Amino acid sequence: MRAPEIVTLGCRMNIAESERIAGLVSGAEDLVVVNSCAVTSEAVRATRQAIRRARRARPEARLLVTGCAADIERDALSAMPEIDGIVPNVDKLDARRYNVPAAMVSERQALGHTRAFLAVQNGCDHACTFCVIPLGRGRSRSLTIEHVVCEAQELVAQGVAELVLTGVDLTSWGHDLPGAPSLGMLVDAVLEAVPDLPRLRLSSVDGVEIDEHLLALLIEEPRLMPHIHLSLQHGHDLILKRMKRRHSRADAIELVARLKAGRPDIAIGADLIAGFPTESEEHHRANLSIVRELEIVHGHVFPYSARPRTPAARMPQVDRAIVKARAAELRAAIANARNTWMGEQIGVPQRVLAERDGGGYAENFARVALPHGTVPGTIVTITPTSHAKGMLQ
Repeated sequence: MRAPEIVTLGCRMNIAESERIAGLVSGAEDLVVVNSCAVTSEAVRATRQAIRRARRARPEARLLVTGCAADIERDALSAMPEIDGIVPNVDKLDARRYNVPAAMVSERQALGHTRAFLAVQNGCDHACTFCVIPLGRGRSRSLTIEHVVCEAQELVAQGVAELVLTGVDLTSWGHDLPGAPSLGMLVDAVLEAVPDLPRLRLSSVDGVEIDEHLLALLIEEPRLMPHIHLSLQHGHDLILKRMKRRHSRADAIELVARLKAGRPDIAIGADLIAGFPTESEEHHRANLSIVRELEIVHGHVFPYSARPRTPAARMPQVDRAIVKARAAELRAAIANARNTWMGEQIGVPQRVLAERDGGGYAENFARVALPHGTVPGTIVTITPTSHAKGMLQ
C-alpha cells in the first residue's frame, strides 16, 4: 500500500488547501487527490493532463478530484474514466468526503516546509467580467483573527520561518466579520501574537482595497516583506472598465509611488491579461507601458481565454494568434524589467530563507542560489556577485 498523494494545480490558495487536505487524508492508503484549477482554459487542460498522469502512475489508487474545475467543469470531468469521484470545492476540507476514518485525520500535516501558505479568506463578492472563480469558490468568507493567529502559531512551532497569507480575494478579508476589520488589522495581530515569526508575506492583493493601516505596515514593518503582488490585470482604463475592475491606471501608479517613496527596496509583482476582448493595439501598448512605469519584476501574464458563463465570453474576441503574440510581448517586457532589476541587486546584501533545493528567496522575492550545505530553514545573508537563469548568485 502506498501513502496518499496530493496533486496541486493553480493558485497559492490551492497550495494552502492542499497542505490541509494532506493532513485530512494522511491515514488513507492508495489515494490520489487532484486539487484542480479552472482560471483559464489552459488550466483546465493542465488539470485533465494531471488526472491522466496520476492514473497512469497509480492505476490501483482511488482518484478523487476537487478544486475549482471540480465545480466549473464538473460534467466534463465526470465523464473521464480515470476519475473515481469528485469532491465539491466547498467540501474539500471535509475529511468525510475522502472516506477517511476520523481517528486517522490530522488537522494539518507537518510537511517540513520552510515557507507555508496560510489561507485566511475564501470566495469573492466581485464580478469581474472575465473571471469564473466565484462560480467555483462562492461568496467571500473570512477566518477570524483568533483562528488565523492559532494556525500561524502552530506553523511557526513546526519550524516554518515564513508565512504567506493568502486568499481568493485577500484584501477583502474581514468584510464579512463583525465590525468589518481590515487586512491591516489582521497582519498587525499576527505580527504581535507570533513574535517568533521571522517573515510574513502577502499573496496577490487588490490595490484599491489596501487600507491605510496595511499601507503603513508595508512601508514600516521589517518582518512584512518588501514585496507586493498586485491583481492589476491591465494598463488601460477602458479595458479595466470592461473588465469591471474597481481601479484605474492612475490608482495603480499612485499606490506604487507611495510604496516606493516609503520603502524604496519594495519589489512589485502583478497579474496582467493579454488580449482581453475588444483590446486594440493602443490598449496593448498601455499594458506594455504599465510594466515599465510600475517596474513590474515579478509578473504573471495570462493570455485571455473565454470562460463559461462570464460576460467577457460574449464580447467581441481578439484573434487567438494576436492574443498569443501580445502575451509574448508582455512576458518579454517583464523579463527585461526583471533582468535590469536583478542586475541592480548585485553587490547588495540579501537576507535569504534557505529552501531544500539549494536556493532560497530574498526578502524582495528574488530567487538566490546558496552555498552547498546551507541548512534549510535558516536565514542567511548573501551578497550576490552575478545573476543567471533568473537567480542571483
